[in-house]
Amino acid sequence: MKIEFNASKRELQGTGASRRLRRAGKVPGILYGGEAAAQPIDVDHNALFHSLKQESFHASILTMNLDGQKQQVLLRDYQMHAYKPQVLHIDFQRVSADRKIHMKVPLHFINADIAPGVKLQGGVVSHVINELNVTCLPADLPEFIEVDMKDVSVGHSIHVNDLMLPKGVEAMVHEGENPVVASIVVPRGTTEAELAVAEEVAAATAEPAAAAAAAAPAKQTEKK
Repeated sequence: MKIEFNASKRELQGTGASRRLRRAGKVPGILYGGEAAAQPIDVDHNALFHSLKQESFHASILTMNLDGQKQQVLLRDYQMHAYKPQVLHIDFQRVSADRKIHMKVPLHFINADIAPGVKLQGGVVSHVINELNVTCLPADLPEFIEVDMKDVSVGHSIHVNDLMLPKGVEAMVHEGENPVVASIVVPRGTTEAELAVAEEVAAATAEPAAAAAAAAPAKQTEKK
């Protein structure tokens, strides 16, 4: 999705100048990074306020039209008023096509309703993280990453290493770590009898899969 917005270079700086900009319906900000010097800017408040409600605005390469000159940028930070629906300040970073970027990409969870742990065992999905730190070239940045829950049973989890990341995208995790992304757990208040039934269902669900897995090597041997 291509997202373009307008911005203007800002000459006056300081608290007083920023306050006057806000009264005029503008948001003061800064554009930094790349080979050029940091550039103070301002953006229309209403347009920006609505853009910030879009998930893609936070995790996409944006096209900034700065006084007629277009350039690729990332949203890096913004500050909201403590109790008013008002954006106080915003930061953007220039993007170079040949340099990798670090971004937080939203996770979209799919097929939770047909997961064995939910559909057959009465479990509920527990989202441990809802966005993932990744590194990639700007052209490879995904708008979101899907987390498929269709095979998850109660007591089991999906980890970062289980995710199908797009080509060119790497998860940023500490060496040797494999964080949990989501799991299916038994709801609080579940009785021991209900838990026993859930465990029986889980075992019954797992047996055919285990049998199929055990038979697979044998079939391969026969073909040889």
